[in-house]
Amino acid sequence: MSEPLFRDPAMPVADRVRDLLSRMTLTEKVGQVNQRMYGWDAYERTPSGHRLTDAFRAEVAAYDGMGALYGLQRADPWSGVTAETGIGAGDGARVSDAVQRYVVENTRLGVPVLMVEEMPHGHQALDGTVLPVNLAVGATWDPELYEEAAAAAAAQLRARGGHVALVSALDLVRDPRWGRAEECFGEDPYLAARFTEALVRGVQGGPAREGVGQDRAAVVLKHFAGQGATVGGRNSAATELGARELHEIHLVAALAGVRAGAAGVMAAYNEFDGVPCAANRELLTGILRERWGFDGLVMADGLALDRLVRLAGDPAAAGAMALRAGTDLSLWDDCYPRLAEAVGRGLVDEGTLDRAAGRVLALKFRLGLFEQPYTTALPPAPEDVQRLSERVAREAVTLLSHDGATLPLAGRGFGRIAVIGPNADSVPQQIGDYTAPQRPDAGCTVLAGVRAAAPRGTEVFHARGCDLVGGDISGLPEAVALATAADVAVLVLGGSSARERDTRFDANGAAVVSTANPVEMTCGEGVDLAELALPQGQSDLLDAVASTGVPVVLVLVQGRPHALPDLGGRVSAVLSAWYPGPWGGRAVADVLFGAAEPQGRLPVSVPRSAAQLPVFYNGKDHGYRGYVDQPATARHPFGHGLGYTTVEYGTPRLSRPEVEAAELHGDGEAPVHCLVRVANTGTRPVRETVQLYVRRVLGGSAWPRTRELRGFARVYLEPGAAEEVTFRLDAGTLASFTYAGEWAVEPGEFAIGTGPSSDRTDTVGLLVTESGAR
Repeated sequence: MSEPLFRDPAMPVADRVRDLLSRMTLTEKVGQVNQRMYGWDAYERTPSGHRLTDAFRAEVAAYDGMGALYGLQRADPWSGVTAETGIGAGDGARVSDAVQRYVVENTRLGVPVLMVEEMPHGHQALDGTVLPVNLAVGATWDPELYEEAAAAAAAQLRARGGHVALVSALDLVRDPRWGRAEECFGEDPYLAARFTEALVRGVQGGPAREGVGQDRAAVVLKHFAGQGATVGGRNSAATELGARELHEIHLVAALAGVRAGAAGVMAAYNEFDGVPCAANRELLTGILRERWGFDGLVMADGLALDRLVRLAGDPAAAGAMALRAGTDLSLWDDCYPRLAEAVGRGLVDEGTLDRAAGRVLALKFRLGLFEQPYTTALPPAPEDVQRLSERVAREAVTLLSHDGATLPLAGRGFGRIAVIGPNADSVPQQIGDYTAPQRPDAGCTVLAGVRAAAPRGTEVFHARGCDLVGGDISGLPEAVALATAADVAVLVLGGSSARERDTRFDANGAAVVSTANPVEMTCGEGVDLAELALPQGQSDLLDAVASTGVPVVLVLVQGRPHALPDLGGRVSAVLSAWYPGPWGGRAVADVLFGAAEPQGRLPVSVPRSAAQLPVFYNGKDHGYRGYVDQPATARHPFGHGLGYTTVEYGTPRLSRPEVEAAELHGDGEAPVHCLVRVANTGTRPVRETVQLYVRRVLGGSAWPRTRELRGFARVYLEPGAAEEVTFRLDAGTLASFTYAGEWAVEPGEFAIGTGPSSDRTDTVGLLVTESGAR
């Protein structure tokens, strides 16, 4: 008896999917679009090892198969999985293969299951290497480095039996009060798009439609779309986006990810124009599939479909609503398990279910699971992944201000250093949300990093000074005494997303934090702030240490930009280290002592206060003068970052001052180039991030923005060296979103600016004319 067509790897994926669907019952198809079970409920750890649970076997039997299993190896306080009860690196592949073997060998058709895992900044599993959070990644302005780090994380995930990596990439920090700011690459769509492309290349190795190798994973990009624009920075709340803002800001990274070949996207919790994203046909089908040509998987967020019951009336109708809109795969809800009932009631036709199930099956074929359902990949060396994590952390450290005399600490004669603050000696508080429990000896705090980096004979003292939250000042006297006796004080403040065993959670895993339920978290999913200033205790500690007259270096370990007061004359330097990961303390110390140059640039604007929000750099260009009681500008603008040397920029020049719009849309070499000379005029080397901004001065069909990042280049310059940096100016550089619903270059006058940050650019004019006008 010959093998069925769907078993033939030589056949096209579409043909294999069609053949397999023709053999499946309605129940089996429904099983393929369901991801109902929490993965940690599929096994239990016994003295003799891990065993599959009866609940898992019952779930497989219910649909004679399983579409996907979420979080088999997830460990954190929400799941309740600990180092004692979970799956370590040595057992990951074996347990995953046991799950897969049971599904393949105990179902009629033997269709393998997708193993879906969280990989927000490294695989969220015991012994998974933690990378710095996305906001730190954005601060590197180095997509190539991130691609390498993402590839290593994906290789770890795949070597433990995972197939699909869920990664935040599409949200933007438009309101830093939002607790999930740390999961964003920044506030700018262009920057986020470049990192999203790098993510897809790193995790998948190329477009998913071309197949995913045994050492790579399929990536599902979160969240589609506009989740970073919720009103008031409130998690999962309403958005008030118009179509233009959606396309110009919130869909740019998603489009880049789709063009790079991402395997899937996750529909966001929020609604757009009154319709939740998971049931928004215009978004999931009209834009994503019909306009962009996306043929991958759309996954719902956790329990998001159950929220649709309020609109649809009952779970079966809610499931039908999401299925018709274009959601293919559920997550934990009670709606998609009732899709057979929805088909029977005529709420949705079976052909629509076939399309969704077909996309799930297509991904399984592209991952090669029918030919090799079990784990074959070898993990990368842990020290190699750790090295990449630390390198990202080092490149992300951003010097916001400096008196020119205090840093680097090495060679300054500082024999006594006081390291003070609630974030000085805590690995959990520097690794961010969505992390598994860490081994006791893993990581390096800022205090440990300073002690290791300080020259021989240096005395390093430590005091916590205050709690992370609250106003208790009982620790101030000790901190002030240490600072007074020191030659320099390193004050480590900021935030924390560290979850604890007693943290309360929503059903979908978001932390429940409120004035009635305070915990030592100031960031993370479910932890939104109304006030962005440092908590009262930290603010009092800053004032007290600064008043000693000792040089103070303020280090902010944080997952969002906290609003900063005017610190001029009070502190000698300010550094931002967005949750830099377990080894971030070593990275911070390297920058403090000059073993590494500060390279980071702000991926998000730092506000003066929450009252002035929004403060993102690329708002509409209406010439607003500002408030009466404080400036409307950011404390530190997007793109800002200092080094230990001085850099001079020449005036930008264009290869030609005028171009026809049609030339910019052509293939091949760009018709116009912008050139700028950059010189290191100081005494130390520098890795300078040269930024290109575009501003529409005249013309166009919609009101322009103040400026828009459309290019950047990182150049290394030794002292006294100079380099001419060249930027291509083409359709991607100058296009705007038109009323025809497409990106196109509209004739008009443009100011092309280059410089070290969004607020420090020199410009040159470019005239774009109608095609044939000359």
